Amino acid sequence: MTTLSKGANMAVTASTIRAVLGWSPGPGVPDVDASALLLTSSGRVRSDGDFVFYNQPQHASGAVRHLGKQAGADSLDVGLGTLGQDIERVALCASVEGGTFGQVPGLHLRLFDAASGAELARFDMEAGSETAYVSGELYRRDGGWKFRAVGQGYADGLAGLATDFGISVDAEQPAAAPPPVPARVPQRPATAPSAAQPPSAAGSAAGRGEPSIRLTKGEENLPVDMRKRLSLRKQQVAVSLTKHGLTKLTARVILVLDASGSMSGLYTRGTVAGVTERMAAVAAQLDNDGEMQAWTFASNPARLPDLVVGELPEWLALHVRVGQVSLFGRKKPPKGLRPGQVDMRAVGIQNEEQKVIAEVRAYVRDNPVPAPTLVLFFSDGGVYRNDEIERELRAAVEEPVFWQFIGLGRSQYGVLERFDTLPGRRVDNVGFFAADDIEKVPDAELYDRLLSEFPSWLTAARQLGILR
Repeated sequence: MTTLSKGANMAVTASTIRAVLGWSPGPGVPDVDASALLLTSSGRVRSDGDFVFYNQPQHASGAVRHLGKQAGADSLDVGLGTLGQDIERVALCASVEGGTFGQVPGLHLRLFDAASGAELARFDMEAGSETAYVSGELYRRDGGWKFRAVGQGYADGLAGLATDFGISVDAEQPAAAPPPVPARVPQRPATAPSAAQPPSAAGSAAGRGEPSIRLTKGEENLPVDMRKRLSLRKQQVAVSLTKHGLTKLTARVILVLDASGSMSGLYTRGTVAGVTERMAAVAAQLDNDGEMQAWTFASNPARLPDLVVGELPEWLALHVRVGQVSLFGRKKPPKGLRPGQVDMRAVGIQNEEQKVIAEVRAYVRDNPVPAPTLVLFFSDGGVYRNDEIERELRAAVEEPVFWQFIGLGRSQYGVLERFDTLPGRRVDNVGFFAADDIEKVPDAELYDRLLSEFPSWLTAARQLGILR
C-alpha cells in the first residue's frame, strides 16, 4: 500500500477501483458524501448524467457506481475498463452537509483493487472552511490509468464544485404559484359540432365513406384557439387512419413522456407540451371516453393523472414537467406540489425505460378493455438498458398493445430502433421513428408516421388471436 501526499500520483493497473472516502464519525461531526464526475478532455461533463452521487447512484454506462454509506465511510466503484473512450478523467469528490470539512476529523481516501480487495493507496487530507472537495482523480496516461491525490476544496459546496465541471444546478425555488387558468368560452351542449365542421359533416361523411370525426366530451370547454387546433388535428388523425381502411377504429391510447435530465431543454422550450397537445388529438379521435392514461419516467416511473381532453390546458400546466435532481435537502419535503402532481425528485434524471414499460404492461393486464392499446412513447434517446428493454418488449408480444416509440433527440436509441429486425417474435409489436425537430413536422406527416405500423400490427394480432 502506498501513502500519498497532496499532488502525488501513481500508476493504476486494477481494472476496477474501489474508492473509499473515510472519516472519524462522532457527535457533532457533519454528514459526508462521496461522489464522482466523469470528465472529457475539456475537463467538463458531457451532461448531468456524468455525475454519480446519492441521488443518481449509477452511471448510464454502469462503469461508475455509488455503493452507499456506512459509519465513517462512503464508497464508489470505478470500472476503468468499461469507461467510454471519450472519458479522460474521473474526479473523486466529497461534500459535507451541516458543517464544513474542518469539522470532519480523520478525512482520508483509500483506493482498493475491487476484485482482490488489496489496498493500493491512502491519501490523508486536511481541510478548513470547505464544504466540497475533490479528493483525487483517476486519469488516462500513455494507454493506461493513473491516480493523482488532489485535495482541492470548494467553499461554495457541491453546487459550486459541480458547476465548475459543467453540471447544471438549479437554485432552490419557492413554492410554485398556481398555474393560470385559461379563459373559458361559453359552454355549448356536448353534442354541438366542432368549429371546423359544419353540423351535417359527421353524418354525410359516413355516407360518403370519408373519415368520421368524433366529438369529445368537454371539448367545448377548451379555449377557442386550442379547440380549433384539436378539431383540425382530429380530422388529420382520421385521414391517416382512413388511408389504412380504419375509419371506425377504437383504441385505448397511453402516453409516456421521458423526463430525464437531458430532456430539460425540450421541456423549457415547450416542445414536450406541444407534443402532448398533439397526442391529445389522437386520444380524442381513437378513445371513446376522450381520456388518455399517462406516465412520466426517468430513473423511476410515475403514473400521472389521466389526461382528460376538456382539461388539457390545466393538465399541461400541472403535469408536463422534467425530472429533477436535488443536490441538497434529501430529507426535506417537496415544496409547492399541487394535488395530483408527482414529486419529480423521486422520478430522478436517468434513463430507465424498462421500468416504465413494465409498469404500463401491468396496467394493461390489470385493466383489460375490448379495444387494442396504442402506447405513444416519447424519448430523447440515451438508451442503455438494451437487454432489459428487449426482454420487456419481447414478453409483451402476446399482449394487445402496440408500442410506438418517437425519438426527440439526436442521441442513441439502442434496441428501440433495431426492433424491426429482431427475429423470434410472432408479430412486430414495436414501431420507431425519430423526429429531431418535431415542432417543424406538419400534423399530417406526424400522424401518418405515428400510425404507419399500427394498422399492420392490428391485422397480424387479430389473425393470431392476440386481439379478439
